[in-house]
Amino acid sequence: MRFAVVHPQADNRAPPAVRAAARDWIHPPEREASLVGPTRWRFLSEEHDLEDIGWDAPDVALLWRYNQHYFDDLNAKGAAARCEWHRALLNRWRDENPPGRVTAWAPYPTSLRIVNWVKWFVGGQSPDPAWMQSLATQARWLARRIEWHLLGNHLFANAKALVFAGLWFQGTEAEQWLTAGLAILERELPEQILADGGQFERSPMYHALALEDVLDLINLIQSRSVSDTTANRLLPVLRRNAGTMLRWLRCMLHPGGTLARFNDSADGIGPAPIAIETYAAALGVTAEAAPSQGVTLLEPSGYVRMARADTIALLDTAPIGPDYLPGHAHADTLSFELALGGRELIVNRGTSVYGTGERRQIERGTSAHSTVQIGCHDSSEVWAGFRVGRRARVTRQTIDGWSVEASHDGYVHLRGCPIHRRRWSLEEDGMLVDDTVDPASIEEAVVRFHLAPGLGLQVDGSCWRVEDCTGAVLASISIEAGGTGSREQWLHAERFGLLVAAETLVVPLEANRRARVRWRW
Repeated sequence: MRFAVVHPQADNRAPPAVRAAARDWIHPPEREASLVGPTRWRFLSEEHDLEDIGWDAPDVALLWRYNQHYFDDLNAKGAAARCEWHRALLNRWRDENPPGRVTAWAPYPTSLRIVNWVKWFVGGQSPDPAWMQSLATQARWLARRIEWHLLGNHLFANAKALVFAGLWFQGTEAEQWLTAGLAILERELPEQILADGGQFERSPMYHALALEDVLDLINLIQSRSVSDTTANRLLPVLRRNAGTMLRWLRCMLHPGGTLARFNDSADGIGPAPIAIETYAAALGVTAEAAPSQGVTLLEPSGYVRMARADTIALLDTAPIGPDYLPGHAHADTLSFELALGGRELIVNRGTSVYGTGERRQIERGTSAHSTVQIGCHDSSEVWAGFRVGRRARVTRQTIDGWSVEASHDGYVHLRGCPIHRRRWSLEEDGMLVDDTVDPASIEEAVVRFHLAPGLGLQVDGSCWRVEDCTGAVLASISIEAGGTGSREQWLHAERFGLLVAAETLVVPLEANRRARVRWRW
């Protein structure tokens, strides 16, 4: 609020001296290249050229514009071959984005840019004095604009950037940045990383990004800090968190290495999980493997992993996120994803956009998830892109052998106060999904099973078959309780900006009360 009436000026004093390296820097994971020409980027499956749109085009999505200012490509695959492009863009950015430009100097892109510049420098790029001047100005600017009002991953990114600036430079001012960043981390690590290792927003994508952040911090502290500094004393805490976070990530992956799609989650935003694994190993971070067989409750994050033979099911019995920070939540309570023989079969529809448009609302809504919907209502009241009103809470959860049962209260505000209860029973050759709405809903209730792209539904008498593009049958489906099933056409979010056609099985609940659907493979 204070910046609405007070406009601090940029501090353009000379930068501090650069700190000497203490140990070698471990090369971090590389993202896919985003710079496809000297001034042309491809972000979120969409290309634009700087010469056409500038640095802050109002008709380009804000998330795309943010990406312009991150400078991820400095450390992306094949970056060395684009070094001259990078150097020219750094000079243009400095000249054409004076302090105060709304998008370029917003705290979040400023934080990511500071980190990417420092990574580029510690990775061997010779720093130009003008870039050092700009980097110090950015750190001073950020230090006065910490996102306490947003908290969550934004605050963590601010803290990481201050630590990076504080360990790149040396002297009194650098120590102030370092101390401020470490203080935030010491406060936020126990808040944002749960006891089971899950990041508290319950998004596998943001969890992977948070794990990368923790590994980067370990890397830089080891590289730039001597043993008796405050930063070095944080290393055991960071290492302990990195280990539990790595195990959580392993538990929430499909066999092909893709992230589970709960809440805002998409592949391609952060490094591939296999790249994170390699990075962790290089830093000496170890963790338990995901259980190859059995039922695993990730507590307190709330997800369940079921692994039996060559089947893996990931169940959402989790809170939608922290009560004070539900911005990345979807109305996906009691949804699930399932992989068979190493390939995905049942999924949620994923995330392709941010913002406040219709597509964003659809993707956050209950209908885009493999669970029960009553009428046109969402189990949690998602709205306005990153807002949530009423939210579903899991009211009961039991695990009995190969069966998991849970219920939620997300529909109790409707007439009759219905409760949705779901029981998953993973068998040797299939899964039984038993849904009950009690009392029976006044409005029509349906259960959706979203199929992974490339799979199709065929009617086979009273049953359904799931086939791949070659016609091979992967599963048969029998509706033991419920109305006649039907096929819906959907658009599935492969990643941000990329939608592909996919099919969905829809089963009405019998008397708006019960559906019992058996999958066999």
